[in-house]
Amino acid sequence: MGKRCKVSWLCVLCVVLALVSVATIVTLWTIALTGGKGGNVTAAWDRYRLPGVLVPEFYNITLWPRLTPNPNSSLYIFTGWSTVQFECLESTDLILIHSNKLNYTKMEDGHSIRLIAQGDVSAPIIKSTWLQLQTQYLVIQLKSRLTPGQKYQLYAKFTGELADDLAGFYRSEYEEDGVRKIVATSQMHPTNARKTFPCFDEPAMKAVFHITLIHPPGTIALSNGMEMDHAAITVDGQVLLQTKFEATKKMSTYLLAIIVSDYAHLNTTQGNIQIRIWARRKVIEQGQGNYALNVTGPILDFFQSYYNISYPLRKSDQIALPDFYFGAMENWGLITYRETNLLYDPDNSSNSNKETTATIIAHELAHMWFGNLVTLRWWNEVWLNEGFASYVSYLGADYAEPDWNVKDLIVLDDVHKVFAVDALTSSHPLTSKEDSIFLPGQILEQFDTISYSKGAAVLRMMSDFLSESVFKQGLSSYLRYFSYGNTVGNDLWKHLQMAVKDNNVSLPHQVDTIMNHWVHQMGFPVVTIDTSTGKISQKHFLLDPELNVTVQSPYNYQWVIPVRWMKDGNVREDIWWLSKKEDLNVDMRTGPSWVLANINVTGYYRVNYDLGNWERLFSQLSTDHQVIPLINRAQLVDDSFNLARAQLLPTAVALRTTTYLSKETEYMPWQSALNNLHYFDLMLDRTEVYEPMQEYIRKQVTPLFLYFRNMTSNWTKVPEKHTDQYNQVNALRTACRTGLTECQKLTRTWFQQWMDDPEHNPIHPNLRSATYCSAVAAGGEAEWNFTWSQFKMATVASEASKLMSALACSTSMQLLDRYLKYTLNPTMIRKQDATSIITAVASNRAGQSLAWDFVRDNWEYMFTEYGVGSFSFASLISGVTARFSTSEELQQLTDFVKNHETAGFGSAALAVDQALERTEANIKWVQLNKQEVLHWFSSQTGN
Repeated sequence: MGKRCKVSWLCVLCVVLALVSVATIVTLWTIALTGGKGGNVTAAWDRYRLPGVLVPEFYNITLWPRLTPNPNSSLYIFTGWSTVQFECLESTDLILIHSNKLNYTKMEDGHSIRLIAQGDVSAPIIKSTWLQLQTQYLVIQLKSRLTPGQKYQLYAKFTGELADDLAGFYRSEYEEDGVRKIVATSQMHPTNARKTFPCFDEPAMKAVFHITLIHPPGTIALSNGMEMDHAAITVDGQVLLQTKFEATKKMSTYLLAIIVSDYAHLNTTQGNIQIRIWARRKVIEQGQGNYALNVTGPILDFFQSYYNISYPLRKSDQIALPDFYFGAMENWGLITYRETNLLYDPDNSSNSNKETTATIIAHELAHMWFGNLVTLRWWNEVWLNEGFASYVSYLGADYAEPDWNVKDLIVLDDVHKVFAVDALTSSHPLTSKEDSIFLPGQILEQFDTISYSKGAAVLRMMSDFLSESVFKQGLSSYLRYFSYGNTVGNDLWKHLQMAVKDNNVSLPHQVDTIMNHWVHQMGFPVVTIDTSTGKISQKHFLLDPELNVTVQSPYNYQWVIPVRWMKDGNVREDIWWLSKKEDLNVDMRTGPSWVLANINVTGYYRVNYDLGNWERLFSQLSTDHQVIPLINRAQLVDDSFNLARAQLLPTAVALRTTTYLSKETEYMPWQSALNNLHYFDLMLDRTEVYEPMQEYIRKQVTPLFLYFRNMTSNWTKVPEKHTDQYNQVNALRTACRTGLTECQKLTRTWFQQWMDDPEHNPIHPNLRSATYCSAVAAGGEAEWNFTWSQFKMATVASEASKLMSALACSTSMQLLDRYLKYTLNPTMIRKQDATSIITAVASNRAGQSLAWDFVRDNWEYMFTEYGVGSFSFASLISGVTARFSTSEELQQLTDFVKNHETAGFGSAALAVDQALERTEANIKWVQLNKQEVLHWFSSQTGN
């Protein structure tokens, strides 16, 4: 027994020593991975955020895109070499620099990169380098540590593919005079600079960029800075051009732009700023860049005055690209656009195209200060950047085109649009916690309707309650203080609070307290006014009130609400603030008078009233609707329909807001009504409600159709007012769609005249979208094939876009199926256009199930082959599920989600959640309302 005992103790001792050794190794490894700070043992290269111990100062980058395929691989490639100088802030033996899909040429020591120290010191020797694919890093481990305060340089030579994926440095193609041409262009935003050269690819890592481009003779090279030096060079016996650009200002990597093309340009100067519009040679010759050139100078002048800061650069280049994922991108000094958004042809583009060009140019130029000069530190506050540019784009366009009254249209195009998304429990706050957004897909997901449109709406509300002059003063102070730096949202609130104090503005709370209620909790309130008691209350507005809100709110879903209101047509001067769940305003106790709140919809909330006040408002609408402000006529329609969907108002009451429309000729109330009746269309156009509903809408729109027929002398003249031109389109489209014989005969005649003489299109550009759709829907294969051939031959991007949409209007399943299949063939349909075609087919009553089946059958292929740069998967999901209103469709959607949950949905993850929630709400709505709606429409049409 004694011997056994000795052996056992020996065993125990060995085990203890082994455990101690393992623990020591683990501890040392943990220290190595975490820099000795303990805690999270994830290796630095497995984290998606840079450690922040190295800060770039400048980059020297040379890139050489090949505009012909490599003979060995048949791929289009680019080669490059770059140096980045950075400063070490904290001692480290690890360098992480972003790199994605780049192949490196080995240096003399066999590593992918060379490290040099500035000054008389020598740099640490590189121990090892490797690519960490998941987190998109080039990892450099050193044998000794970098010294704090010391500056170093990393040099690399690399090759990348000039793919057609619309991301990083990529390839765009077009045909001109039968010749296929290649453009090498870029989209670095948000995380694709790393696909072009190794860089510290985070918005706070600002640096100066020195760019050189090597390109073929006969092409021009563009970048953020002005071209400084052109030289002919010879490389391997090949004669090339080398263009060097002046150094950029200190800026984020996502704002870099590099383009090689054989484009032509127009130019002018505004003060000391050179303005150039670049596009395909043919469209420049045709004058399609003239409008952009003429409008850019005034908009730049407006923003210089609005911000009270001069434009920071010497030049403003804007370029139209055949293939582009976003609508436009605010690269500093070289803004890139989809062709449809920058080019305007008076002979073929509509007034809507013209407004789009003006507002998008204004949006991008607004960023030159707000976003570029001063940049948000991280992507969790994208809303402040995009929401701000969206709001002031209306102001810039209004300055350039004062006759349009474009400022009012923000209510339809942004406020009402985002209400629909923000009333879901699957919505999200404007801002997120910084550490919750780190994956490239999550970053891209931030660029949604909430960021752009809700951001614009709450900033417009703030500008209103502060006054525009105080808002501008705080803004200018913020931009001056943080120029060439990075900020967080609270920095803006502080500068606005300073302006409030300087101007003795009376507010119920400090700016940050008021705004945090709107920024840090999702959704918005419905303010309910009881005019019999004067009691006013607020409540989180949800389209489906039965759903539980699982997202916690720091403010318990209460808001600090500025209420502008009027009584019997008299606007009260002072804002009344609702800061509590419930309050009393005795002035709103009205008796026989009516009350209307949220004048001009400057506040981001809906309003409900007691039924007595609704009745008095209806009475006012039917006797003299113009006493109620124009924007509020649109608001009454939109609020009532959505209150009914949320079961806060009977659906029949909401429908009554449309009865006065037979006397209404203004665009905003009509558009609001059509937007809301479109929901009824989506929910009920496959039921017995469809016919009486069509008959009612036809009855209401006929007077409007006749009004415009008379105004335009039987459709031969163009209405003078911008919004009248829009409403003329509404009259034509709605009358034709609901079966008004005169309208359908008119569009068929116009379209047939064009088919008989394809060289001369008799249809006015404003009316083409409506006419093409009506004619293709009523026609057969001949009309569809004619439209397709015109689409393929179109040289004006906006005209091509109208034809592309019209092709989805066919009622033939065979033709729609053919069209859907074309979207997977980039020679037939550009990748950037595939999403909008699929959703257009889905919005067609005849094409809904076809488009849904197509997406289900091809999802995996589209998701993996096309990738995020080409497809907007979020809008695809929203578009194909918009009509879902049956339990069968909900089951199909649930199965679809289950089948693909392993691969995930990338930037469409939120859209999938919203589609599920919307479908459940739609099912309930149809069950609750179908019979009531059928009865109401039937009673209105005498059936």
